[in-house]
Amino acid sequence: MAHRVVQGLVGGCAILLGVTVSGCAAPQYTYVANSGASTYFKVPNGWHKIGDSSLAKILKQDTGSSGGGWSVAYEGGKSPTAKDFLDFTATQPFVFAEVGQLSSDASSQLSYDALRDFFLPVTSTYRQQVASEGFPFTDFQQIRDQVLTLAQGVHGVRETFNYTDGGRADTFDEVALTNADQTEVYLLVLHCTTACYSQDQTQINDVMSSFTIRSS
Repeated sequence: MAHRVVQGLVGGCAILLGVTVSGCAAPQYTYVANSGASTYFKVPNGWHKIGDSSLAKILKQDTGSSGGGWSVAYEGGKSPTAKDFLDFTATQPFVFAEVGQLSSDASSQLSYDALRDFFLPVTSTYRQQVASEGFPFTDFQQIRDQVLTLAQGVHGVRETFNYTDGGRADTFDEVALTNADQTEVYLLVLHCTTACYSQDQTQINDVMSSFTIRSS
């Protein structure tokens, strides 16, 4: 199950715009935008969107919540499925994005470490805590721990790490950001098997580094 501070997110909605760059040649990327939060990222044109209802169902199953704001997911390959949200056998990159508002309590408690642990346990303190609670993933290995300071006061972290489940190793790449006054959280998470991540690293980095927030 994903350990996120989902209780800090409150309901909200936004329009999803899948914008494909036009031109004479076939476009390489599809731009996915949340117009209400001025947020976008890009995915390779061959990746496919997960159905909204299927995504909401798997979020409810795996996290206990269907999400507190706007969420969207895409997957590479010919057989995209919402079941790959946290499936350690996913051999194609699965990317999930979420934007939501924070409650006043969650906002006051938000820190860089809280952002690191927003999706899965990353900090040693939180990993120790959930280990005693039966957290199923093991063999944590950190690959990247980067603090991000972006325009208009947007700030956060990018974390890349491995976990193992049932003997299968998976690599997660996560960008967790908040706005200047810490009232919103912007999350982009991509994962697949460690072999998949290693093979598609350049393309994956293009996706992750495209995450853009134009906060007011």
